[in-house]
Amino acid sequence: MTAELSGWTHVYSGKVRDLYVPSATMTDDDSWTGDPLATSPEVLVVASDRVSAFDHVLEPGIPGKGELLTTLSLWWFDQLQVPNHLIADHGLDGASRIPAAVAGRSMLVRTLDMYPVECVVRGYLTGSGWKEYQASQTVCGIPLPAGLQNGDRLPEPIYTPAWKAPLGEHDENISYERTVELVGADVAAELRALSLQIFADASAIAEAHGLILADTKFEFGADRENGVTRLGDEVLTSDSSRYWDAAAYAAGSTPEARMASFDKQIVRDWLAANWDQQGTPPELPAEIVEQTAARYRELLGRLTAL
Repeated sequence: MTAELSGWTHVYSGKVRDLYVPSATMTDDDSWTGDPLATSPEVLVVASDRVSAFDHVLEPGIPGKGELLTTLSLWWFDQLQVPNHLIADHGLDGASRIPAAVAGRSMLVRTLDMYPVECVVRGYLTGSGWKEYQASQTVCGIPLPAGLQNGDRLPEPIYTPAWKAPLGEHDENISYERTVELVGADVAAELRALSLQIFADASAIAEAHGLILADTKFEFGADRENGVTRLGDEVLTSDSSRYWDAAAYAAGSTPEARMASFDKQIVRDWLAANWDQQGTPPELPAEIVEQTAARYRELLGRLTAL
């Protein structure tokens, strides 16, 4: 159920976020056949408390998750030295343009022409990468050294892009060569370079806070006014990244101990153990919801001291 916001018109809902454009930019054509995101220069991005895993939106949501994700994204945007999609949320009188009903979980952003690529960077062997490595000694087709174990640090971070699937479809790992076909050689090279640089910078910041950034994904788009590639969507949140406790990792003798996580891995693990990925996912138990919310809150606190 999306919120009714005065002065804003809801135009799209993804797995986690709802998008609004200023009502004044809407036309009759937008309401029926047009694409308001193609014509509006700005978008209000509202993060909900919905949680997704294995390309499904789950029930119930995680209380306070939208505000936690937004707060962490805004903090990271401020740390990173790359162009992003944020614009000031105030008018000439300094008053916030973000409606009070969604304050704290919203970002006012430029409308970018988004590239259809999820820019994934992996610094450690885990998750689907570990499963593939066991079968073929590769991750997303990239050969890796023999003898690695679940949770091991990779010799160097690897860039493993994915095709950004529409809502309801599964994202698909693709080769770098395929990204060249999708966005052109120059943009593909820029996306890879930006992703690896941001990952390196963010990893150093996380390390200074006693955390390991195991992997993450970025999304980028072109500024419609000048073509500049900007970092968009969320960035380095508990939803888009795996964070581990550095001390537990160093002291751990098992993968589980080594990979104490500050993300939705709790949800993934419970779902994998209780659902065969056929039909509708089961409801999350209350204890899984609370554990996930607590880990999200702890990550935000450790990184930002908020």
